[in-house]
Amino acid sequence: MKLLLLIIYFAVLIGIGLYCRKHATDVNGFVLGGRSVGPWLTAFAYGTSYFSAVVFVGYAGQFGWKYGIAATWAGIGNAIIGSLLAWAVLGRRTRIMTQHLDSATMPQFFGERFGSRSLKIGASVIIFIFLIPYTASLYNGLSRLFGMAFDIDYSVCIILMAVLTAVYVIAGGYMATAINDFIQGIIMLGGIATIIVAVLKSKGGFMAALDSLAKVSDETVATTPGIFASFFGPDPLNLLFVVLLTSLGTWGLPQMVQKFYAIKNEESIKKGTIISTLFALVVAGGCYFLGGFGRLFSDQVNIAADGYDAIIPAMLSGLSPMLIALVVILVLSASMSTLSSLVMASSSTLTIDFLKELFFRKMSQKKQVLCMRGLVVVFIAISSVLALIQYQSSVTFIAQLMGVSWGALAGAFLAPFLYALYSKRVTKAACWICFLFSSVLMVANIFFRPSFPEVIQSPINCGVAAMVAGLVIVPLASLFTPKPDKGLVDNAFACYEKKTEVTQKTALGK
Repeated sequence: MKLLLLIIYFAVLIGIGLYCRKHATDVNGFVLGGRSVGPWLTAFAYGTSYFSAVVFVGYAGQFGWKYGIAATWAGIGNAIIGSLLAWAVLGRRTRIMTQHLDSATMPQFFGERFGSRSLKIGASVIIFIFLIPYTASLYNGLSRLFGMAFDIDYSVCIILMAVLTAVYVIAGGYMATAINDFIQGIIMLGGIATIIVAVLKSKGGFMAALDSLAKVSDETVATTPGIFASFFGPDPLNLLFVVLLTSLGTWGLPQMVQKFYAIKNEESIKKGTIISTLFALVVAGGCYFLGGFGRLFSDQVNIAADGYDAIIPAMLSGLSPMLIALVVILVLSASMSTLSSLVMASSSTLTIDFLKELFFRKMSQKKQVLCMRGLVVVFIAISSVLALIQYQSSVTFIAQLMGVSWGALAGAFLAPFLYALYSKRVTKAACWICFLFSSVLMVANIFFRPSFPEVIQSPINCGVAAMVAGLVIVPLASLFTPKPDKGLVDNAFACYEKKTEVTQKTALGK
């Protein structure tokens, strides 16, 4: 029965990819779905790209163990800051200006907005370098779940997931990704709710589980009684850093911001904001809430030997075969949706902003789409090989690099992108300074971590420091560097002044 569910699930994904081939004949169609994607598809594409197996298996287990029930704040932050505010602050302006500048990727936006070929190439190089390890990390956590649910080697799981994702992305481009994300999102919503109920029921229900959690003590963490069932947990400061990186960080991630490029109209943005926020509240809030009860299963897991990735599988191991099958499909859905989003961002950026810009200036639309399809295969293959290397050896470098990747990308792009949408004073040099500062800081965190101040030694805290520093660096550097060309800036911001007729229910007349 479990295998039958997987086969049906895979068949649907491939069928949608083949159905969407007609939308992927040119660059605009392949990368942005013709900028005609509605609110439900865009909101679910945003949410499913946001949350992967890394969140469900890795982060939920790790932060739930460290902070107890207070880890739920990470999910709430993801919903309010990472979804609601991201849509409200970035959604409309991103859609309007990127269409006006005819940009399909984040580097292309920087290139057109600042009239800088070098800025465009620099941004594409940063994305290429830091998205690869991020993509490889998506396979983390799947091995334990597949080992628990099926008698299938993890290597087969990686290859299967990679091939299926490649097929529907190559065939149908962004539209196939968006439709599949919608299906995968529904699975994630239903799966999370069902699993939470089942796990809590196994511990006597919510109140009984909470009471048991209040009795758990760990003097190496805190001596306060009931600390793991408390409002802010044993370490509020580091919990705040987790909330900020996983929430505010999405504002600067290319694969997330690119979802706003493709949205259809004003009404879609309003609806999408609500749908995306509720999706994040259920999925992220549910994941971290579930992880908060991880210490109740301490008799089934050895953190020192197995690591934090063993916590969630241990919590799920006692469920019925049907529920375990649902969990596997849920985690596969989360991982495949994020993987498809990342490889789309990587392939489009490398094609449009690097290869075409440097080597093939006259590349036709047809050849660009063909190149992107080829690069989808390349990126998925590289990420699969890295995941296999990590699985078959004791290499932990790749897993650590995931946190560094998120921090570097968010730190490099969040402030320049945000200010470029709102301010005419931002300079090209200020963007370069922010790009270099965040990239160098996060790479240094890998090699010289013990030399860093204790508060920013972890990649998560260092990533937050990079983002916050960028918000200060960009406006400050813009004061002391050559001012942008007035004509260029006025042209970019002219899109906001364009007159548009709307119905009276949307805007009152005089």
